Amino acid sequence: MRRTYLDYNATTPLRVEARDAMIAAMDAFGNPSSVHAEGRAAKSIVEKARAQIASAFGADGADIVFTSSATEAAALACAGKELCSARLEHDAVLAWTTGALAVDTDGTVAIDAPEASALQLANSETGILQDLPQGLAVSDMTQAFGKMPVAFNWSGASMALISAHKLGGPKGIGALVLKRGIDIPAQIKGGGQEMGRRSGTENIIGIAGFGAAAQAAQRDLEAGVWSRVEKLRIILENTIADRAKHTIFVGKDQRRLPNTSCILTPGWKGETQVMQMDLAGFAVSAGSACSSGKVKASGVLMAMGFDEIAAASAIRVSLGPETTEQDVLAFADAWLAQHDKFRARAA
Repeated sequence: MRRTYLDYNATTPLRVEARDAMIAAMDAFGNPSSVHAEGRAAKSIVEKARAQIASAFGADGADIVFTSSATEAAALACAGKELCSARLEHDAVLAWTTGALAVDTDGTVAIDAPEASALQLANSETGILQDLPQGLAVSDMTQAFGKMPVAFNWSGASMALISAHKLGGPKGIGALVLKRGIDIPAQIKGGGQEMGRRSGTENIIGIAGFGAAAQAAQRDLEAGVWSRVEKLRIILENTIADRAKHTIFVGKDQRRLPNTSCILTPGWKGETQVMQMDLAGFAVSAGSACSSGKVKASGVLMAMGFDEIAAASAIRVSLGPETTEQDVLAFADAWLAQHDKFRARAA
């Protein structure tokens, strides 16, 4: 059976550019903290990637601290602080914040004290975008980076979380980006790597892949790749909407990521839809992928005012640069076939 991958918000295929950079980095066996030639060669790979990410992320002059993931970056940014957030945030941020900020039915978060708040730029489940206030303490930009123009230096945030595998890089490498002059205590102490903020010998291979992926993602943006993806998302939603009259496209009238559709059909469990689509050859999800395989009612949708039954009835379809019109039309056909069966049973 031909498989069609439509879960790019969970993770992305490894870019050729990232793979090539990682293979080349395997030969740089020196420790980047060593001062000899082998160490300097390894260090140059790390610094090249740091510069590539800074350029693609609009973060020239900022400090980029490499971590094992955006989850670790969230801990590094938020631990020891009293920060407010909304229930829309990823669990990696909610683990360190109160989740008390108000959310309206459009998915918009109200912030009174930016300097004591964490706010995502783009939601992973709905794709809904937030306006970041100046002086914001922390922003999770993991989903936005690589899919839309992002300039950290102009974002208003003091710190940002990013991850390689969301834009075609390898898993196991992320970063915390800080405005120059902001200090944070290290959570992992030891050798003082990463400007003393994150000890441990650097993951040179992962870092090289991150830098190359960020650079390639920037080229895609400039070439209009994600504008084409947005058109495919519109085709997908319109095709489904023509026949599924009771289905809701969450955030349809809001500013969203170009690739993300949160499709909610009340009473039809998202978990069931995911399994049905998997059997039909399509990979989609029922929400965030960072829950160890657990499927439950979406806290994001419940924060927006949906009840538990409705919140458990959503799937997320997230497209990517490799997605074609044939892919989205074939998915719509397969989904609508199952939808018609669901409606017939519910009648």
